Amino acid sequence: MLWLGLFKPGDWLIVALGLALCATAFPLAWQAGAAEKAIVRRGGEVFSALDLSRNRRIDVPGPLGVTTVVVEQRRVRIAADPGPRQYCVRQGWLSRPGEIAICAPNQVSVEVQGSRQPYDSLSY
Repeated sequence: MLWLGLFKPGDWLIVALGLALCATAFPLAWQAGAAEKAIVRRGGEVFSALDLSRNRRIDVPGPLGVTTVVVEQRRVRIAADPGPRQYCVRQGWLSRPGEIAICAPNQVSVEVQGSRQPYDSLSY
């Protein structure tokens, strides 16, 4: 900690400004707005675009059987799937833009979209 003694007042100012910049930029970079719709895909093709403001339930046929997608209170989830491991059902409620649940064995997925695309490591 001897190096702290080498800092001058201007150095501390630069450190404080850098921390303030990081603190304000962090929430802005990952802000994607409100969730508006859910895109349901079957076999890679869009099966349905669901408005999240309207509660509903749809059945999506796939190679293994029917996957049930439920929209309630501006969020969406896969309620039932014939897949063996149920990973997409365990994903639970999706409510933020960019969230996705994939039922790979039945080739069904649900993705939440908002007014803006969220930042992720693939967007860079």
